[in-house]
Amino acid sequence: MSELMSEGVTLMLLGMGFVFSFLVVLIFATTAMSKVVVKFFPEPEPAAPAPVTPPANTGGGVDPKLLAVLKAAVQEHRSRQK
Repeated sequence: MSELMSEGVTLMLLGMGFVFSFLVVLIFATTAMSKVVVKFFPEPEPAAPAPVTPPANTGGGVDPKLLAVLKAAVQEHRSRQK
């Protein structure tokens, strides 16, 4: 029974060691690939955003037709709520 237990512990340690070493190699490989990609394909510098100009306001206020439609819609909504 003791021999079986020691073989199990040995197998467990070998498996954990293999997984640990694989993960370490994986970390180094991804770091190296990241550096290569950044070196050969750098990100372009973001362009300066164009200044946003507000649309020209011709009437100085809200369109009277639109205002009438909005008032009618609000009145209709309020009358249905009662």
